[in-house]
Amino acid sequence: MKSKSVTVFAPATVANVATGFDILGFAIDAIGDKITASVTNETGVTIEIAGTDAPISIDPTKNTAGAPVLKLLVAKNLKNGVHLKIQKGIPLGSGMGGSAASAVGGIVAAAKVLKVKLSQEELLQYALEGEAIASGAKHSDNVAPCLYGGLTLTKPGDQPDVIRLPFPKNIFCTVVHPAMELKTSVARQVLSREITLQQHTQQTARLAALVAGMCDSNSEWIKRGLEDVLFEPQRASLIPGFAAVKAAALKAGALGSSISGAGPSVFAFSKNKATAEKVRRAMIKAFTEAGMHSQGWVSAICKTGAVAK
Repeated sequence: MKSKSVTVFAPATVANVATGFDILGFAIDAIGDKITASVTNETGVTIEIAGTDAPISIDPTKNTAGAPVLKLLVAKNLKNGVHLKIQKGIPLGSGMGGSAASAVGGIVAAAKVLKVKLSQEELLQYALEGEAIASGAKHSDNVAPCLYGGLTLTKPGDQPDVIRLPFPKNIFCTVVHPAMELKTSVARQVLSREITLQQHTQQTARLAALVAGMCDSNSEWIKRGLEDVLFEPQRASLIPGFAAVKAAALKAGALGSSISGAGPSVFAFSKNKATAEKVRRAMIKAFTEAGMHSQGWVSAICKTGAVAK
């Protein structure tokens, strides 16, 4: 018999943020996953999936939400089990941090319902176990903003340091998702293993401008910092109509636009909500003209990460 439950909303995230490959990410509150954790008298983790017909494994060792919770039960030698109901709100393979949201939401909900006190750093480590199942490595650029909220800068690797960066209060994000799935592993395969010194210099200069622009609320620096000269050109061909969608976003007034995470979703920053709405309509229209159905969201950067509802 299940008893006691906690439901957590885990926000979608945009990773990379153009020039911050594998280190930058931010959360949006317009869309996310809801994970309900319930205490059971059985040992281990059981999983229920809702909100999608996609073939998501309910084996906790192969599920992004289940694996972190299973590890928590073992690490803390807990006798009760946990049932996870995962209500998917983020499309699979969308480049919007769906696997990270389930991993973060699952461990935050489980720790709360089991009354296990964990620091943010500990929660992050557990969540990374789930992210590794989805992407093959413990990438924190989606997990960190989903957990901490806001705009985050993380050091890649198994022991990431997370820095929450300031950002302009009036900035809004548009995210548009074309009706297709793009696996992170596929998007990584197209990337070159080598870059020139000139490319490195150009990219790091733009990344510095983006971070400085966020900290100083300087829209011109942010605009400059969203010009990805390394990874976007290599991945653009994976997204039908990408060039036209990006051009439409800029014409509609966006500060800049690029691929969300590994894609196929595309994001844009705007100075205010009204412009972001205009940008959303323009991007959707461009995808339609490219023969792709799409849906889009407008959101401020979410200040809080995964929280109990």
